[in-house]
Amino acid sequence: MSHIQLDRDIRSLSEFRANAASFIEQVKSEHRPLILTQHGKSSAVLIDVEDYQKLLDKIQLLEEIAGAKKELEEGNGTDHKEFMNELRAQYSSS
Repeated sequence: MSHIQLDRDIRSLSEFRANAASFIEQVKSEHRPLILTQHGKSSAVLIDVEDYQKLLDKIQLLEEIAGAKKELEEGNGTDHKEFMNELRAQYSSS
């Protein structure tokens, strides 16, 4: 997803209603979110479905990393080096 261009990516809700199809096509083709305003204030963000899925995937990965880090800090889990040694030992004896 590309960075927002303030001069192109902020539109009023009424302008969006009048040109919805073209704005949706812009979001899909340029992979930049469109910020919709209502009464002069930001109200909603329109993003491409694929870009949204990528954001969700990144969030999930970061949550999993944070959870694993917390487990390690609490003394649970196995650090990478220890895990790799166990894995090598398990598969080298097979």
